[in-house]
Amino acid sequence: MNDELLSELPAWLTRAGLAGASEVDIVFGFCERCVAAGVPLGRAHVFIDTLHPVHEGRLFCWGYGPDEPPMKEYGRTSSAGLDASSPVSLDAQATGIWQRSPFYTMLKTGASLLRRRLRTGTLDEFSLLPEWHAAGMTEYVALVTSFAAEGVIGEMDAVYSSWGTTAPEGFSDSSVAALERLAPYLGLAIKTVSLTRMTRTLMETYLGRDAGQRVLSGRIVRGIAERIDAVVWFSDLRGFTRITDTAPEQVIPLLNDYADVIVSAIDDHGGDVLKLIGDGILAIFTAEDRMHACGAALSAAFAARQGIAELKKRRAAEGKPVTDMYLGLHVGKVFYGNIGSRERLDFTVLGPAVNEASRIAAMCRSVDQPVLMSAAFAEVGDIRRRLISVGRYALRGVSHPQELFTIDPES
Repeated sequence: MNDELLSELPAWLTRAGLAGASEVDIVFGFCERCVAAGVPLGRAHVFIDTLHPVHEGRLFCWGYGPDEPPMKEYGRTSSAGLDASSPVSLDAQATGIWQRSPFYTMLKTGASLLRRRLRTGTLDEFSLLPEWHAAGMTEYVALVTSFAAEGVIGEMDAVYSSWGTTAPEGFSDSSVAALERLAPYLGLAIKTVSLTRMTRTLMETYLGRDAGQRVLSGRIVRGIAERIDAVVWFSDLRGFTRITDTAPEQVIPLLNDYADVIVSAIDDHGGDVLKLIGDGILAIFTAEDRMHACGAALSAAFAARQGIAELKKRRAAEGKPVTDMYLGLHVGKVFYGNIGSRERLDFTVLGPAVNEASRIAAMCRSVDQPVLMSAAFAEVGDIRRRLISVGRYALRGVSHPQELFTIDPES
């Protein structure tokens, strides 16, 4: 082996981690440099758990053909440690692979290194060994690079790596020692870029795409708010209190199903969801011109209504409770930024336009309409031709009566 090339790998991994290179680039670069230094790698897996509402972690694969994706996301493999009021959906395939993996055994025994020659008699011990043997691997090495307790975030407690070789004699002891020595540097680089990605995901998941990006860019000073022109979307669900009282065990699944439809419609049309308030959703649509923002919000409203109609059919067929959406749309100037105490900030919108959108949504019950829009919204561009007036109404907390509009069923 070329010890000089191997000695350069920690510095290269440090630079890659600091530069924010992708996990795939780091894994591929590491493996290629190991091969160049004389470590006879033929295949590698590196994976790390994460904090994500759907995926438990990511697996990075090296040494496969061009048709094999270099990165795979896997679902949840365990509900341990989750205080869930309803069953947690597990990824059956990922769970089966995990429970028959060497790492499952290693975590139980506390081992950080495992070596197996791939030959008849050893292939049935772990789930992936037959596949690696069929691909020409002669030896398999597994490493667990654990984090100290203070460095654990959620289920991100270690970097797991598998290494295979096609060398007839397998790995030499010096090659395995080199992998053991370099694995912590690789783990640190992977953890660094994974944390960056995870932070972005969590910001966007809990704050919304635009607000999350603004906070990550440094917009975290209390009291700093930008005055912007935006369409304000405020929606909630019809009869939600009744469903809560009569079928409380159905509340969370129902909210998740309806949020999937409504939030997806908003996201797909360029909107940003800022808050989920029980059964309510606050979102904004921003654009350089009002026509674009209002058109996008109206398209999202149509998409949400269509999606909800399909969802109701599916849930009714399954014997589950169904409901519908009330939606208020308004356009105007809002303050958008950080509001709160020194200890707890919220990145949100506020101002009269937000209050009016909320009041307009509340009027849907009184006038028995699923969607209501303000005159300011209706008068933008040619939107009015797709709407009909439902009259003028006094809105609580608004000084003057407002003419409200709904979607023309014949448009």
